[in-house]
Amino acid sequence: MLEGLLERLEDVQRPFKQVLLIGCPDRSGRTALEALGKSVTCCDPGARNARANDGVQAEEDALPFEEGSFDLVLACGTLDSVNDLPGALIQIRRLLRPDGLLLSACIGAGSLPRLKAALLEAEGDRPMPHVHPQIDVRSAGDLLARTGYAMPVADIEPLTVRYSSALALMADLRGMGYANSMAAERRGILTRATVTRTCEAFSRAADPDGKTAETFSILYLSGWKPDPSQPKPARRGSAKMSLADALKIKN
Repeated sequence: MLEGLLERLEDVQRPFKQVLLIGCPDRSGRTALEALGKSVTCCDPGARNARANDGVQAEEDALPFEEGSFDLVLACGTLDSVNDLPGALIQIRRLLRPDGLLLSACIGAGSLPRLKAALLEAEGDRPMPHVHPQIDVRSAGDLLARTGYAMPVADIEPLTVRYSSALALMADLRGMGYANSMAAERRGILTRATVTRTCEAFSRAADPDGKTAETFSILYLSGWKPDPSQPKPARRGSAKMSLADALKIKN
């Protein structure tokens, strides 16, 4: 995700000096940004990650920074599990200076289709939620617009990872903190029998080499804090040509 955010940042032809990095898996993000001459503040909802990056521990919907403190906010891998996502986006917009940019990446809807199908088969007519709700790309774009961002963009980039077993995938998900994090839903505990059936169903989808391809849908978001210098959409009804005429094929 961090690599994807940095690649998208390369496409933006303007300088950003003060950067807030939310989500700090290791020091590579801070190091890469500082190598570009940026002043970086790290923030992470996890106390351990925050300490490891000389950062601040804080939830995304309660960020302890002054209004207009940053030119750029990079949110890496955490917004899908925040309690109040609209509130977090509003908080981030508050921290941005006019014409500042938010770039975000997290796991979106459509992820883990193989594992979800295997769990559904294993649990029969009494399925339980084992992964917290995911954000779909259309809702994400609408949410950026509703929370006051200009020129909002949302897109999905699939990431395929091949696993030798469902247990290996589950271990990765626990390590990522990507199991069901909703307090009201933690009663969905997997029994030994359910795990066995899940592993069998997951293995039936394996390739000839015995590994099963699982998909993570990485959701990327971008939006700008409004500023008078930004391009404006044309006034409605000001077009010189109708859409029907514009789409006609000329012989």
